[in-house]
Amino acid sequence: MSKRRKNQRAGEAAPRREKVRDIFVPRPFEGLVDEPEWIALRELVPAASAPLRLTPELVEEYGDRPVTLATVLPMAAPVMTKPDGRIFIGLQRHQQSGDVSRDLADALLCALRTEPGGQVSVPPLPAPGPRLQDILVDGPLDITMHDGFEFWLDPGASDDPTVQASLERANAAVYPTVKLTAARAAYWCQVPEKAHVRWVLPEDEDTALDALSRLSAAGTLTLGEGTRFAGMFRAHGRLVPVWDLPENAPAADWEAPVAEFAKRYAEALADQGALDAAGRRARQGLLGRQLTLR
Repeated sequence: MSKRRKNQRAGEAAPRREKVRDIFVPRPFEGLVDEPEWIALRELVPAASAPLRLTPELVEEYGDRPVTLATVLPMAAPVMTKPDGRIFIGLQRHQQSGDVSRDLADALLCALRTEPGGQVSVPPLPAPGPRLQDILVDGPLDITMHDGFEFWLDPGASDDPTVQASLERANAAVYPTVKLTAARAAYWCQVPEKAHVRWVLPEDEDTALDALSRLSAAGTLTLGEGTRFAGMFRAHGRLVPVWDLPENAPAADWEAPVAEFAKRYAEALADQGALDAAGRRARQGLLGRQLTLR
């Protein structure tokens, strides 16, 4: 039998792998109660965590294993398991498809099928299946902010010099970030020579943009003296306005200005009329100030 014929017969015998198609979902966290906070933790916050609750069906099948949502895990891994059964799932990861919710759900299900403490194998592109909205008991996220990534480690793990060195490198990349109480999904952060407030707005993009345009036309788009509306960026189907702040003022100083702005924004949202000429000009100006970097 010729080599070509053998290869043909081998190909006929081997089962065909089903090709997985990637699908882009512009609002992967849509339907979750805390959609803006999910976006903030993925796009704005360097180090934070929050407990998650599995659906009763998954608890019955896999046991009540504690699950923690983390902004990022070591080496930007999608998920890891601990010997005591705990599972950590990372929002900010290297490999991802067009549906972040499906990625996270698949990683979590892979971890549930893995023995506690074992290495979890996660496919780079998941096949169609459950999403976060299908496997979690939905509710507000109970977010804990961290100055570093010590929450990754088990007790005593940092005694290892290699682990300690890796942790120090990761912590060096964390810029100071504070979750503000004045508005949901609003965060103060300080980067070299700058400070910002960034707020993930819960409304759809057009509605939010119209409200911001009204405030811009009225000259009330800043957070007060010494601040500047820097622009905005889109994140998972929501707008994120950004303000530049004086570098030396601490996060607590911005609670009242953000609360006052939130009131003005709510009033602008309540105006359902069409934008006037000034509002339309302001809208065009805001569209020209979209940021591309976080």
